[in-house]
Amino acid sequence: MDIIEDVQNARMSGSKFGTERTAELLRRMGRPDEKLKIIHVAGSNGKGSVCAYVTNILVCAGHTVGTFTSPEVYCYEENFRLGGRPAPREIIERYLSFAEDAAHGMSDSPASFELETCAALAMFAGLGCEYCVLECGLGGLYDATNAVSHKVLAVITSITLEHTAVLGGSIADICRHKGGIVRDCPVVVPANLCGEAARYFAGLGAVVAGDDLRIAESSPRGQRFTCGGESYFIRMAGREQAYNAAVAAKCAHMLGIGYDCIARGLEAAVLPGRVEIIEKCGRRYVLDGAHNPQALSPLVQTLKGMEGGKRLIYTCLSDKNVEECARILGGLFTCVNIVVSPSYRAMDSARMARAFVPCCAQVRICADVASALAGAEEDTVVACGSFTLLKEVKQWIEKEQ
Repeated sequence: MDIIEDVQNARMSGSKFGTERTAELLRRMGRPDEKLKIIHVAGSNGKGSVCAYVTNILVCAGHTVGTFTSPEVYCYEENFRLGGRPAPREIIERYLSFAEDAAHGMSDSPASFELETCAALAMFAGLGCEYCVLECGLGGLYDATNAVSHKVLAVITSITLEHTAVLGGSIADICRHKGGIVRDCPVVVPANLCGEAARYFAGLGAVVAGDDLRIAESSPRGQRFTCGGESYFIRMAGREQAYNAAVAAKCAHMLGIGYDCIARGLEAAVLPGRVEIIEKCGRRYVLDGAHNPQALSPLVQTLKGMEGGKRLIYTCLSDKNVEECARILGGLFTCVNIVVSPSYRAMDSARMARAFVPCCAQVRICADVASALAGAEEDTVVACGSFTLLKEVKQWIEKEQ
């Protein structure tokens, strides 16, 4: 078993919160974070999209950039990107080994995500990156990534009630955790935050992006919008994606990057598993990792523009609001097939099925992804609810002839 498999298996032991272990490990590794210009991204939804937009803009502007995000959708290497591309596996192994060796002797052993965070920072610094685009894992204030120093920008993408057992049960609690990443640096937020969150971040002196945003045209293949007197095209669907792009554009302006690089970077950005459309054997598949009610908006907007019958393959984790997700999604589908997520945090199938029964005439519990997908007669098959589902679905699609 190699070190990547060891780290992936260790995820099953769960997470640890607090920055002390990561700070100690970074110190043992020579403080690689201090060699980087760090753009730190937190938020309930949209973190991965903003990271992709900012990364592509920086690359288009000629900067060297490393990007650390999680979780992966299709392959582990997606978490560690160099110049926007997944890092070679052997390089990831080298720096994970470096982090693991440095952790020997620590009285409180770091969790897998803490090892990965430190390995990513060491990789980017060791390979001469100028910028690091760093996505929070959970929350912000006590997330492992918040142990870093030398932040040039902080970004808050959105605020919704999530992980309430850990982060608290109010918008104010969520804001406090997400806002905890704002430390000796400017912070950028989108104009579509709810009122309470907008007021909270105004108190932190946040720069607001997209207050004049207008959607000029939209389709499942992308959308054009205007913001700040400029026109941009993005390939990702949903109004929320336009705000994510506006945030990235504002960050780029603050870093002194011009319009041409911003426009090219935004248009080049794509993300696996975010309203990802695949056409195969006369059928359309839509894969989306949306896992809470607020994140479903781009998917719903896209599906409402598609004709024909639709089948849903759904799973989610135990801490998600499945009842509200079912209310939003159920009426769009002729059939909903439930599978259990391959995660220690999986929600049981019976609860998921009960949530969909009031809003869809046909709800089935399936033993696995293959049985959920087999025999589909609908024009469109949608898989959503958790990123852990999408890899299996895509593998099944690719095997179909």
